[in-house]
Amino acid sequence: MNDLTRGERLQIMLAQEELEALDSWRFQRRMPSRAAAVRELLKRGLAAEGFDVAQGGSKSQDFGVTGKSSAMGQNKTVSGE
Repeated sequence: MNDLTRGERLQIMLAQEELEALDSWRFQRRMPSRAAAVRELLKRGLAAEGFDVAQGGSKSQDFGVTGKSSAMGQNKTVSGE
């Protein structure tokens, strides 16, 4: 994302465990901010998974950072890869 005139704000709520995982990942990679880390993770996730669409009827709580994601039909946990 080279466009520095970002016009949209995205606000998310994270559990303490999710925030700690994000911060650990960010600090290991010397990312300048949480926002930069989230953008990088989104970019990597989209590149790795393509542009899959969530199943209809999914709720926000179905998408966790550190736990299972039932909305995408995956039972993976986040690892240090």
